[in-house]
Amino acid sequence: MNALRNKVQLIGHLGNDPEMMTLESGKKRAKLTIATNDVYKNHQGEKIKETQWHHVVAWGKLAEIIEKYASKGKEIAIEGKLTHRSYEDKNGDKKYTTEVIAQEMLLLGK
Repeated sequence: MNALRNKVQLIGHLGNDPEMMTLESGKKRAKLTIATNDVYKNHQGEKIKETQWHHVVAWGKLAEIIEKYASKGKEIAIEGKLTHRSYEDKNGDKKYTTEVIAQEMLLLGK
């Protein structure tokens, strides 16, 4: 059961092209935003579609693959772990964010 702790799997579409960064060490980082959709019927029988946006970060070789093959609108499957962190914005205000640290990726569709 240890392998199942903090494991996230998402299938969705990229909201934008990946945001790439190369560190001084040469290691690459990719930031992605993935939209997932949930469709259900409400009490009146109306079909409701809800979109959730997920922030994903990939490092190293996986980031390089994402840079080469992933682009806005592409359907993608990501597996990774959920992390929470805080940072200070430009105004010095403390912000909190939740991200998926990608460990595996599959490009889906055409």
